[in-house]
Amino acid sequence: MKKLLGLSVLAAALLGASAVALEQGPFTADQWRAGRALYVADCASCHGPELKGAGEAPPLAGSTFIAAWGNRSTDELYNLVKTSMPYGNGNSLDADTYRKIVAYVLAANGAQPGAKPFSGSEAIKIATIADGKTPAAMAAEARAPARGGEGGAPRPASFYPQTRFGQTVTGTLKSYDPVTDVMLAHPKDGDWLMYRRNYQGWSHSPLSQITASNAKNLELVWSWAMNDGGAAQVTPIVHDGIMFLSNTANTVQALDAKTGELIWENRIGPAPTRAYGATRSLALYGDKILVPTTDAKLYALDARTGAIVWQTVIEDAKEGYSNTGGAITIHGKVLVGLTYCNRYETKHCFISAYDVNTGKVAWRFKTIALKGEPGGDTWNNLPDEFRQGAETWIAGTYDPVLNTTYWGTAQSKPWTRASRASGAGATLYANSTLALDPDSGKLKWYYSHAPGENFDLDEVFERVLVDHGSSKDVLTIGKVGILWKLNRVTGQYEDSAQTVFQNVFDKIDPKTGIPTYRKDVQDAKVGDWISSCPGPAGGHDWPATSYDPKSDLMIIPLHQSCVLMRAEPMEKKIGVGGDAGSQKLFEMPGTDGNLGRLAAYNTTTMKALWSFQQKAPFLTGVLTTDGGVGFVGDFDRRVRAFETLTGRTLWQTRLPTSAQGHIVSYAVDGKQYIAIESGLGGGSPVGKPTTLLPDIHHPNNGNAIFVFALPDN
Repeated sequence: MKKLLGLSVLAAALLGASAVALEQGPFTADQWRAGRALYVADCASCHGPELKGAGEAPPLAGSTFIAAWGNRSTDELYNLVKTSMPYGNGNSLDADTYRKIVAYVLAANGAQPGAKPFSGSEAIKIATIADGKTPAAMAAEARAPARGGEGGAPRPASFYPQTRFGQTVTGTLKSYDPVTDVMLAHPKDGDWLMYRRNYQGWSHSPLSQITASNAKNLELVWSWAMNDGGAAQVTPIVHDGIMFLSNTANTVQALDAKTGELIWENRIGPAPTRAYGATRSLALYGDKILVPTTDAKLYALDARTGAIVWQTVIEDAKEGYSNTGGAITIHGKVLVGLTYCNRYETKHCFISAYDVNTGKVAWRFKTIALKGEPGGDTWNNLPDEFRQGAETWIAGTYDPVLNTTYWGTAQSKPWTRASRASGAGATLYANSTLALDPDSGKLKWYYSHAPGENFDLDEVFERVLVDHGSSKDVLTIGKVGILWKLNRVTGQYEDSAQTVFQNVFDKIDPKTGIPTYRKDVQDAKVGDWISSCPGPAGGHDWPATSYDPKSDLMIIPLHQSCVLMRAEPMEKKIGVGGDAGSQKLFEMPGTDGNLGRLAAYNTTTMKALWSFQQKAPFLTGVLTTDGGVGFVGDFDRRVRAFETLTGRTLWQTRLPTSAQGHIVSYAVDGKQYIAIESGLGGGSPVGKPTTLLPDIHHPNNGNAIFVFALPDN
């Protein structure tokens, strides 16, 4: 008996969980097979075709899923999926669809079908029916490319319409003035040549035709329907009366900025396969348009015709990498970031620069400090392959005098300290401001805003360059809602301001700016629920701030919601991905359920001049102008013009769907225009309010641009 028992124990040890007999699953074979197609249509764009997870979407198969869900029940899984999925649109599918999707997820984790169909009410412990091991045939089917997809990423026809790619509309600009370094440093008043208009990242226009006294007369001049499917967070780029517009599926169009007439179109592709695949901006240099694409490539187009001049690979899209942050051009180089570095790999995220004439790589700066490198001792001695994150999904800014470009980095992955096993280490260069030489990529200095971050509270967003007398400053605000001010020559901390309620930090050192986390955050273990205010929607997220140099005010769109977050176990294994943090949303204290706040801060004193809050969060970047008028749009389809000095609403209108993207102003033939986008797919700033504000509705289509101006008379 002892020998037999010993052999049993040895066999179990060798075979692992598979040696333990699993009970039959509470679903039928027909249910999970039907659930495969439904998963592809409604879930794969976030969680991936192989259920590995990406971005904020956790893995739905494998050891990480079983670790998080093994001790929970099938009805819990069904209820969570039903109430919150698809992301930002929970309860939008019929109950039978949700049952089949859950059946497919269980089958993908090794659960065997039974004779009775799944109803959603069965309270069966998941670990008793599933072990996280996907059957080989199912895994092969998930990897197989679907029609219209690329590299094993299926794309349902309902997600993005069938279309042909390539140059679908041909035409030639009548004239085009090549963009120079001087133009980029000193843009013409009527142009909008880059992401936030100028190298300093102000999102401010010097045009002044629209004022507080006449803004009420604004009217629609023209509009243009953009591609539906995928995420739209576009910035129109305008040069000499031509608007260059990026769409989903990496489509670039040239339109007459005065009339909206299409001149040429290049649908570069591929079709979007993930919910976060937004292209936030294009870049101009010489006679070229530089297009970083969501499949981690970089294209140069002939600005006159839209034809491809060259293309290069930033990183391998088949491994999940992407670019969503846009680009900036400096001294004949185009600088881009990289995203989706949330899997355990031997590769790491980087910022890179390419020659605008050839596409040849000039330099790369890795945003993760490895063993033996400066900062490499901040990861609790983790092996290099388990140091991930620090994506750069917002393009940087640039100081021509200092010849320095400033970039923000995202959090380390997975989100929580306990899941990472990084201890209290700063995990450099995550959640930092990086000051780089644009010619060589050499690091001049860095500042770590949130050492050892724990809640998916990125500090990746825009770096805004402002001079206060002889003091050269860089300001930024991230998801925790702290407005930071640093000396941009040295990286020294100068000041900070709390813009929304936060309970993440107990204190911030007034001399160094180093924050101290709450004791329960420092002590949290895998499985512990701990609160985070703000939550992963911010605070401040990708909708950009605007700096008005006349008033020294920074206008900040803010989001007010909180979460309980639980660290989940993450298997230390190459290829394992996801962010390993479960979340439960709740209302931010003191807000009365108002998710949106717009606030104006004086950047010299770091004091608030005015603010107001509303139910709907703001989903556009802010635009200010020399006319003393600002513009912003929100989740509830409203766009408003407001007085910069007071926040007083001057004019408002509603769009067909949520206002989303980056508002710009430009001039043609002496007339000022305001371009505003509607769009979908905004990540956390969209997904969280959909859950917390069920009474606010907008269509799930309608990506478009709307151009307003004053009447001619």
